[in-house]
Amino acid sequence: MQNEEGQNMDLYIPRKCSATNRLITSKDHASVQINVGHLDELGRYTGTFSTFALCGFVRAQALAEEES
Repeated sequence: MQNEEGQNMDLYIPRKCSATNRLITSKDHASVQINVGHLDELGRYTGTFSTFALCGFVRAQALAEEES
């Protein structure tokens, strides 16, 4: 929902997992959001970044693969 100025007024905006495209629910406390900065050819930060959201399911699977 947006107000008259076009600002988002919703209390909760659901995210999607970048790996599985599943919705990340508000109760998924194991989920993380990672911002990865973009670099130029000299290795300097350009001020832009890409955001990746990972749900708890993906993180749990990665831990299981490390143990075996």
